Amino acid sequence: MSQAFRNIFKERAELSVRYDAEHAAVWCYFNPKDRPRLSLTMLHETLELQQTIIDYFKKSNMEPEFPIRYIVVASQSKDIFNYGGDLDHFSKLINNKDKEGLLQYAQLCIENVYLTALNLNLPITIIALVQGAALGGGFEQVLSTDVVIAEEKATMGFPEIRFNLFPGMGAYSFLARMHGIQTAEELITSGKVYSATELHELGIVHHLVKDGSGVEKAKQFMKKHSRHFNGMQAIQKVQQRYKPVSYDELMDITKIWVDTALQLTEIDLKIMQRLVTAQNSKNINDYKLRTHYDRRIDLGETSFPLVDTHNQIIKKDRRKSDKRRT
Repeated sequence: MSQAFRNIFKERAELSVRYDAEHAAVWCYFNPKDRPRLSLTMLHETLELQQTIIDYFKKSNMEPEFPIRYIVVASQSKDIFNYGGDLDHFSKLINNKDKEGLLQYAQLCIENVYLTALNLNLPITIIALVQGAALGGGFEQVLSTDVVIAEEKATMGFPEIRFNLFPGMGAYSFLARMHGIQTAEELITSGKVYSATELHELGIVHHLVKDGSGVEKAKQFMKKHSRHFNGMQAIQKVQQRYKPVSYDELMDITKIWVDTALQLTEIDLKIMQRLVTAQNSKNINDYKLRTHYDRRIDLGETSFPLVDTHNQIIKKDRRKSDKRRT
């Protein structure tokens, strides 16, 4: 096993990453320390993971030893995909009139969704598995993927207009291209949180499934999709060529977001703080779920001693069973 492959699955503070050999998939779970939002740590780690996967392909001349055809983005927080932007961080930056700090945060978000929208410039399909609330920037993360699978209990929306702001990290660009300007503006300006059923009717959710069956649906999708993987990859490229999203466009819009954020009043910030308080009311550790896959990767015949993903020498097989833990 190459070091480049090990690096994909190393320990991270706010992401859990697993390998699904059967479907050639990397499962990436948001695993927040406290509030389930896009913290600076989570954003940096997501970018680092994206670059690590790119490096893995490059170092193997685009023919990696362990194939990666899919990335599934999910969450370890029960009933919460991601609440989006770090509103507490925003309010502090706005109070301090820290334009550079706001722009740096926004740029991290743009770099994340832009790479996702391009499939990392790799022959990969990216799937969002939404099993709870995806709000603001969390919803933008979903919109940047190729395929959205949502359980019936899932909800998504943009609450930003409630505190006189708008979602400025890709929402308008992704929605307007795929679903039209009218739909984009309705979702952004309503401030409404939509059910997965409503978004399925709009075509934003591609696959609507019963609660608890999202993981199985993702596996079924990958199995079926892989039968026509070459052709489906070509269609992805056609879509990107027909309706390209440019980095410059995303950055220009997010600069408008920064300027707008700096004009928020004290009343607007109080409304924002109420949302922060509501988010803080949940102890995230009480809502953590296990990832679907544990860390064990089936590599076929294994000889000892070996070096594990933490560079520790394992002298013998200590497993009582060769089956994956449940």
